[in-house]
Amino acid sequence: MRVVPEKTVARLCLYRRILMQMLPDGRRFVRSHDIAAQARVTPAQVRRDIMALGYKGLPGKGYGVQELLDSMSLFIDAPEREEVALVGVGNLGRALLAYLVGRRPNLILRAAFDNDPAKDGLVINGCPCYDVSRMADVIAAFKIKIAVLAVPAAVAQDVAEKLIAYGVKGILNFVPVRLHLPTPVHVEDIDISSSLERVSFFARAKTSAKKASLSPGETVDSRL
Repeated sequence: MRVVPEKTVARLCLYRRILMQMLPDGRRFVRSHDIAAQARVTPAQVRRDIMALGYKGLPGKGYGVQELLDSMSLFIDAPEREEVALVGVGNLGRALLAYLVGRRPNLILRAAFDNDPAKDGLVINGCPCYDVSRMADVIAAFKIKIAVLAVPAAVAQDVAEKLIAYGVKGILNFVPVRLHLPTPVHVEDIDISSSLERVSFFARAKTSAKKASLSPGETVDSRL
């Protein structure tokens, strides 16, 4: 597999989502500036990223939507289905199950784990739930290499270390703590609270910038 920067892969995933939204409209071709406008990057950046796929568009037409999607899927997705586990079936975990189950056919949510005995044996949104004491056996049985972490912050590090010991190679972390794990393990941190704080900050900043425009005749002290 070619070594590609993480940011490039992230943008390609975004481009794929944008292209998939075009399919129901029957659109056959798309240009780099169309993708760039929705992805909030430059057309040149889109073209550079697509070059990593080895796919070329048609002069005068742009990129074939379905052909580009196929090229992206070959690049991003594993050749075979991958099994995924969710750890933590609280309010957030249940919401993640409702959203993720069936969304990507090549990424299968095979098992969910929780320390609540009442959830052991339940099937939630089509995903079987197991007690955390069975985590090692279930992960081994289904050869699970990817996990989604939605546990309380106090136990996140311990649970992550156990997942790695059981053979997991990648973690999507929804817990607002920094995990300290071996370098070969890939971790994606999704901090919803911090994202909301950033949105709030920049929303206020844009409002303040608009109000801060100088009124007629107002000057700024050049000594400042």
